[in-house]
Amino acid sequence: MTASTPPTTGREWHLLSRPVGWPKPEDFALVETEVPAPAEGQVLVRNKYLSVDPYMRGRMSAAKSYVAPYELGKAMQGGAVGEVVASDAEGIAVGDHVLHFFGWREYAVVDAKNAVKVDPEAAPLSAYLGVLGMTGLTAYAGLLRTAAFKEGDSVFVSGAAGAVGSQVGQLAKLKGASRVIGSAGSDEKVKLLVEEYGFDAAFNYKTGPVSEQLRDAAPDGIDVYFDNVGGDHLEAAIGRLNRDGRIAVCGMISVYNNTEPAPGPRNLARLIQTRGRIEGFLVGDHYDLQPQFVQEVGPWVRSGELKYRETVVEGIENNLEAFLGVLRGDNTGKMIVKL
Repeated sequence: MTASTPPTTGREWHLLSRPVGWPKPEDFALVETEVPAPAEGQVLVRNKYLSVDPYMRGRMSAAKSYVAPYELGKAMQGGAVGEVVASDAEGIAVGDHVLHFFGWREYAVVDAKNAVKVDPEAAPLSAYLGVLGMTGLTAYAGLLRTAAFKEGDSVFVSGAAGAVGSQVGQLAKLKGASRVIGSAGSDEKVKLLVEEYGFDAAFNYKTGPVSEQLRDAAPDGIDVYFDNVGGDHLEAAIGRLNRDGRIAVCGMISVYNNTEPAPGPRNLARLIQTRGRIEGFLVGDHYDLQPQFVQEVGPWVRSGELKYRETVVEGIENNLEAFLGVLRGDNTGKMIVKL
């Protein structure tokens, strides 16, 4: 497909019915649709990389949340980066690469005001969906602003081999944490955390009670817990929290597919003793940090001081399977779909 001959049709994923429990293939359909020409102030993008993320499970539900549910019978959305193949907008030319939020499809017509130009020379395009994108900023904002990390803190991260968790642990180390501990779902991921990402300790939460493994890994307690999992991890972290400890709640993937409410931590009273606090956050509230984030983290990525992994699935037809893989924990680092 050349820039001079924009497509007339393209494939996109639609949500047909709202999943109950684990999403099933019949809840979705890959549909061929017409691709319109961009109107004034718009660009047509050929997507090259698509993002799949745990939060998307929440958008498949009709429940009131911080972001609107996906509409039934319409294309789903998510982070994407691609090449502009037609433009009727000032400042964005054919051949430019942009980051936008119309993923789950091969081609997207995007308002230019909602497209951010990215430089494929400065970093691989896929990095703008992960380490230098929304997941990276999530790690940065959650650790530094919500959890108020300071040099010398001991930090525990759950889901630590994922796109956000792996970056949280490395940022903490780069900024002078006294100890960084991670949990992950396989021995291979545990090895990765310690040997490649520089965590001081890590454990496989599937091989024994989280509370016992965290106690062994953090004999002097923890000052910060970055929560991606919830459930037994959150309860264990409260149990190891030091005086004035902080917990930043980013996600609770352990409960996303539950059909009944999950029981809360049984030891919340310990927050009185420790004067601890738990605070939830959304990356969308912290985009003011984006310039500072890119300025500080970009050089660490380019120098290799901050390492990242991607799990890449090929083809729009495998977009749904890639998303389900994120819910299962199949990915190491950011799950990316390459078109």
